[in-house]
Amino acid sequence: NMVRLTIINLVFFAFLAIVLILVVAATAADEHGVQPDSVLVLKPQGQLVEQYSAAPLQRAMSRLSGEDVNQVQLRDLVGAIDAAAKDARISRILLLPGELDSGGFAALREVGAALDRFRAAGKPVIAWGVNLDQGQYYLAAHADRVLLDPQGGVMLTGLANYRLFYKDMLDKLGVDVHLFRVGEFKSAAEPYILDHASAEAKQADSYWMGGLWDGYLDEVAGLRKIDPATLRDDVDNLPQHIASTQGDLAKLALDQHLIDGTATRAELIAMLRGQGVPAGEKQQGFRQVDLARYVDHLPREGKLLAPGVTVVVAEGEIVGGKRAPGAVGGESTAALIRTAREDRRTKALVLRVNSPGGEVYAAEEIRREVAQTRAAGIPVVVSMGNVAASGGYWISMNANRILAEPNTITGSIGIFGMYYTVPGTLAKLGIRSDGVATGPMAGAFDITRPLDPKVGTVIQAVIDKGYRDFVSKVAEARGKSYPDIDAIAQGRVWTGRQALERGLVDRLGGLDDAVAEAATLAKLGKDYPVRYEEAPLGSFERFLVNLNRDASTHVLQSWGVRLPRWFAQLPELAPELELLRHARAGTPNIYADCLCSPR
Repeated sequence: NMVRLTIINLVFFAFLAIVLILVVAATAADEHGVQPDSVLVLKPQGQLVEQYSAAPLQRAMSRLSGEDVNQVQLRDLVGAIDAAAKDARISRILLLPGELDSGGFAALREVGAALDRFRAAGKPVIAWGVNLDQGQYYLAAHADRVLLDPQGGVMLTGLANYRLFYKDMLDKLGVDVHLFRVGEFKSAAEPYILDHASAEAKQADSYWMGGLWDGYLDEVAGLRKIDPATLRDDVDNLPQHIASTQGDLAKLALDQHLIDGTATRAELIAMLRGQGVPAGEKQQGFRQVDLARYVDHLPREGKLLAPGVTVVVAEGEIVGGKRAPGAVGGESTAALIRTAREDRRTKALVLRVNSPGGEVYAAEEIRREVAQTRAAGIPVVVSMGNVAASGGYWISMNANRILAEPNTITGSIGIFGMYYTVPGTLAKLGIRSDGVATGPMAGAFDITRPLDPKVGTVIQAVIDKGYRDFVSKVAEARGKSYPDIDAIAQGRVWTGRQALERGLVDRLGGLDDAVAEAATLAKLGKDYPVRYEEAPLGSFERFLVNLNRDASTHVLQSWGVRLPRWFAQLPELAPELELLRHARAGTPNIYADCLCSPR
């Protein structure tokens, strides 16, 4: 075992040493970052997220191997656009949104607002794509010029919410699902007890989705200077309109004023060169810098000692315990808020919420920390992202101020619980459950037996209390009566604009607005630092991330020097190396781990 560990360590760290030598050598040849008259090329790929869910080590290895991590951090994208607006070296932005996964419109709206600020600084934005869906096109519409490949198209279809229903399958398997809920519109668990969407669910979904779509049409129509009613007709009657261009989607987009022209990639480059953009390396293409490299060249945050605003991100499902970024852990997210509160630099806290909810107790752990932060005299402002509903609203309700985008999905104040029993499944296999108990409730929660009505009474009572707690806490936090909140609760979902009309949020705005609001409440003036409270990286992860951020890495890659692709997959291909990171020298390290996940 000692020989095996020695060989693995020698090979691994020898390889890193070689790479480090190459990087040091390349640093001397780095010509230097962002050049004058450069075009900032924004080509976001994958999901637009508040916080990376991929581990720092995985991201670093992927970048060093030339692979893409299909996540773009919203604050990096917005920060780069805002920095470029003030950067004399950046002459314009070329937006290529075709590989961005359509997600929540609230995050897209923040990026769109940053593009508008860039244009207001007197710099043009050009968008180009091949086939754009409605999320990608939403960003493109914020450009001065929208160009499409002649073989491409724009596909606006509207919003839909179709779900799979499992009742018939569960019946065939003999699984009995017992749903306990409070809230006429709390439909999250309906697929397990119905074979179709309930009328209440369809009514509620139609209302909030209709509000989102109306907002989308109004905003896009305003950006493109066309009538919203005309745009709605163009979308709803696509089959009829497409006949007029004999199936040419690019021409249809041009006729409907969704784009300003068509251009191939080569024509796009020629256009930029004709506008005075210098040639790129080896006199090819045009002078440019991509998002990752530009972010790497931005001034890095030092140790911010001055008092300011601290941001904590709560993104993903809310679950108990400690969780990695990309999920909201009751313990871990509460600990981040607590750490921020106890830091003397924190004069105001912004909780950025992008969560559909999850476990009630985990959400309550976080809510308590928010309340304690306010009690400590530190103002708390919640900034709602794409979705802050149900548990996402639970953790938000006690803030001094709640801000949401017009197209944030929020509300869903309701509670449900599910309980499964499988006596029918066992019966299909010829298995029966039988025995004795010391009292009527002993063994009552055994899923191999049919649900005892007494158990149902207990569960429903707990769910009822949970709903009363939820509504009562919201009523107290929002300064309203229980009946007032109950009338807009019942599990019903609202857009941010609809929630504002019902008093569930205080105003509309994005993350920057929330930070400014928090600074105002804390009386910080106009010059204050903003920092993020996040779980600390290990020393090895910091080393690789810093190496990855170094501009010389890009120089190496331009020379064709890259780590092999398998290097990015080491954590998966060689999980033993992950174990070695925690091994203790000078003592036997005994593992009971199969490391046998199939690949």
